[in-house]
Amino acid sequence: MTKRHAVIVAVGLLASASALAQTETTGQAAPRPATAGTVPATPNPAHVAAPKAAAPASTAEGRSAAALAMTHEPTFDEGTAQRIKDAAFSYSALAVRGGWPTIPADARFAAGVPGANDELLRQRLIVSGDLAADKSSGAFDQDLTDAVKRFQARHGLAPTGAMTARTIAAMNVPVQKRIRQLEASLERLENMNFGFGQRYVVVNIPAAFAEAVENDVVVRRYRVIVGKTEKPSPTLTAEITGVVLNPTWTVPPSIAKTEISAHMRKDPGYLSRMHMDVLDAHDHPLDPHSVDWSGTHTPNFTVRQQNGTFNALGAVKIDMPNAYSVYMHDTNQRNLFNDDYRFDSHGCSRVDNVRDLAAWLLKDQPKWNRAAIDAEIASGQHLEVAMAKKVPVAWVYLTAWMTRDQTIQFRNDVYHQDEQLLEATAEEAAFFGRAANHPLTAHMVQ
Repeated sequence: MTKRHAVIVAVGLLASASALAQTETTGQAAPRPATAGTVPATPNPAHVAAPKAAAPASTAEGRSAAALAMTHEPTFDEGTAQRIKDAAFSYSALAVRGGWPTIPADARFAAGVPGANDELLRQRLIVSGDLAADKSSGAFDQDLTDAVKRFQARHGLAPTGAMTARTIAAMNVPVQKRIRQLEASLERLENMNFGFGQRYVVVNIPAAFAEAVENDVVVRRYRVIVGKTEKPSPTLTAEITGVVLNPTWTVPPSIAKTEISAHMRKDPGYLSRMHMDVLDAHDHPLDPHSVDWSGTHTPNFTVRQQNGTFNALGAVKIDMPNAYSVYMHDTNQRNLFNDDYRFDSHGCSRVDNVRDLAAWLLKDQPKWNRAAIDAEIASGQHLEVAMAKKVPVAWVYLTAWMTRDQTIQFRNDVYHQDEQLLEATAEEAAFFGRAANHPLTAHMVQ
């Protein structure tokens, strides 16, 4: 068995043990919070300011500033895997002690108004380290509001301090499932080979955010729109090689076959209205009326959208050659960045405030400051700017991670990949376990 599998199995055994120890009494006394020598879910809450709920930002700059203000800690750095291991063992120990109490789904809470479940809520938040242990009693006061905000921020919810249905649902996710999220995230990182540089970019798909990291600090953070559940964005590592201003969009064959063909069957003027050209294998224009738009065959043509304000890629495309032919880009539907649910692309990553990211990427080339980028975009001319020094980029799928300040973060498993990965890992571990005990194959797993 590999060292990687040994870690997963060890954590799994602790989680299994917790199932025997955990009761199902909703109002059970809360287990003691993490003590010295274990990993708390957050730093001592008594010394950490609650995150502020930012007012809805109407501009790209405002949204990215609000995202950066939450924390400057990277989601993914060279220490992430070890910290996830630490968090997994800490949560397994917590599970053995009984986990956390369940909040009734119909419970009602109001700041300043005593409620029947206020102390139960306090117990829940003390267990996860969001509330100081000496705040175990009392009505819904400012301390409890701040603790709810901390919990919400750690789970990708708007830190309003209000006990919404989504907040209660997140609080009631069993500790065993949180452990499995940590296990799956660790497994993915163990299989990644990423060359961290002084500067690098990370897109965490479940969180729908991109981070620009410099000298181990997040200096830019942007909302992103990633793949739909039926068209998920891939995990990958690559290098950013250039920035394209006023890009054209070459429509992927799968989209041309399905979506473009469907539009053309209903509306023969669709391509013209969308400023799209049909090209043959040599990039020569074709008459759209000569093309088979039945959608029954793989297209033997290319559809390309001209650059302009109508272009699906917007004003900026970030080149990052990879096996999946995905990239990061602007969009002509920037209103979508206001949504909390941002899983609506065909696999690429649309980036809010992408001009700011482009300026950061090109900062080593003084000619291409933000003003120059804006001026070139305003000219309407297509231009490809090569990077003087390539910047590493990683698209990761982490539904659970811990930052350097020991804050454990969780996000929804939007693509339902965690359990699939852990089942496959368990099967592989079982195979190697059987092989290790067989006289004919034992030498293969030494």
